[in-house]
Amino acid sequence: MRSLTEPEIRNSFVNCSKGEAKRVAVPRDLDQHPWDDLDFLGWRDPGAPDRSYLVTEREGQFVGVTLRFPSSQRGFLHRSMCSLCLTTHRGGGVSLMTARKAGAAGREGNSVGLYMCTDLACSLYVRGKKVPDSGSRFEESLTVEEQIARTTGNLSAFLDKLYV
Repeated sequence: MRSLTEPEIRNSFVNCSKGEAKRVAVPRDLDQHPWDDLDFLGWRDPGAPDRSYLVTEREGQFVGVTLRFPSSQRGFLHRSMCSLCLTTHRGGGVSLMTARKAGAAGREGNSVGLYMCTDLACSLYVRGKKVPDSGSRFEESLTVEEQIARTTGNLSAFLDKLYV
């Protein structure tokens, strides 16, 4: 993924108003992100523990999505798998992230959800650049490139649901 600027991020959101996009807490360390290792930029809102954001490139344009997830976390012994990168985590390492749909459907309150790594570091887990705290990645016969393609395909399928 190529590096993004704050204005590009704010202008990319498809499931919130322009006013809401102006109030999004954009990461201040954009210049320090490992852009070459990211398939999408994901971050949690430090001021709102139930909000996260995700921005990716899709069909030549950047698409940003506001996400919400429950603040209650599961027990330490419970294991869950991320639907994007297939990394397993214990406890609260995977959360059901919900996104309001784009357009009129979103304004009517319709949303879609997906179980995702709570820290949104799927790209780094797939590449072996980050190891889950108390979970694991299954040993796969797929190459890293094939796993990246699967992860981006899973993300694309989720984004498709925002427009239906």
